[in-house]
Amino acid sequence: MTTFNNQNKNSIINNGHMDPNKILPMRYTWARQHYKDGIANNWTPEEIGMQQDVEQWKSTTVLTESERRLILWNLGFFATAESLTANNIVLAVYKHVTNPECRQYMLRQAYEEAVHTDTFIYCCDSLGLDPEQIYTMYLTIPSIKEKDDFVVNLTKSIFDPRFEIKNSADIQKFLHDLVGYYVIMEGIFFYAGFAMMLALRRQNKMVGIGQQFEYIMRDESIHLAFGCDLINTIKAENPEVWTPEFQRNIIDLIKKAVELECTYAHDACPQGLLGINAQQFSEYVEHIADRRLARIGLPEQYHKDNPFPWLSQATDLNKEKNFFETRVTEYQTAGSLEWE
Repeated sequence: MTTFNNQNKNSIINNGHMDPNKILPMRYTWARQHYKDGIANNWTPEEIGMQQDVEQWKSTTVLTESERRLILWNLGFFATAESLTANNIVLAVYKHVTNPECRQYMLRQAYEEAVHTDTFIYCCDSLGLDPEQIYTMYLTIPSIKEKDDFVVNLTKSIFDPRFEIKNSADIQKFLHDLVGYYVIMEGIFFYAGFAMMLALRRQNKMVGIGQQFEYIMRDESIHLAFGCDLINTIKAENPEVWTPEFQRNIIDLIKKAVELECTYAHDACPQGLLGINAQQFSEYVEHIADRRLARIGLPEQYHKDNPFPWLSQATDLNKEKNFFETRVTEYQTAGSLEWE
């Protein structure tokens, strides 16, 4: 077991030599870029009109019962998942990532998670939904509960107040939890829901909620990119921890996450949507899982094409490395996004 030198001037984590109040000069410029991208994508839910959504929700003819169920399930999952992710940042990850520019980004991310939480409050208030129904779905819907329980179990090590990074085994625990939080929760468990809600929006149904989900997805693509860069930097600075056995363990975790998300996709949308079936949502999950694996240097497992080419502008995660590879111009708030 290798002892971790927390006085290493070149370490992104647990760096006792680092002055956390001295952000200049910056060592990890990618963290600064993610921060600037997040600022450029700034938005709030109240910017988005909900009148059409309210009318459609009240109508007895616009939405099918399956579509209503799908909307409620996705609101229920995301409403609690966003709080879970915020808690991971503020209460666990921030403590151990001592680099100041990374901390600056994590504070920005924590703010964005608060905006996402506010989004679901806004949706519940606008549609007159029962908060007790929405905010307890993580307990009452088995496939939602299984996803949440899986992530809580994956990230419990760093929530232990006694956890410290002292050696290579501790770094592996920290990496394990970062994968659980960034790659699995934000990079896999969110994306079937994004696809479902954007598919509804494509049919001109619940457009306001769909637009909010699109903006959340754009935030999450930056969160994911930051998380992968953080994971890859820790790997590069501590190569001894990235053993073949540890890599197999991470692959197995991601494959289990894909199983859970595919189960959720079939449960939330068993009859599919217009032109889309539940199996395609599952194939989409497998497609993005391969993208996540490749992003942290692991071999692809599924080799599936994206079954939703119409999602490429909104969710194609080629954008992970530098926000959107598609050029975005003239935006400072989400309401003024223009695509070229």
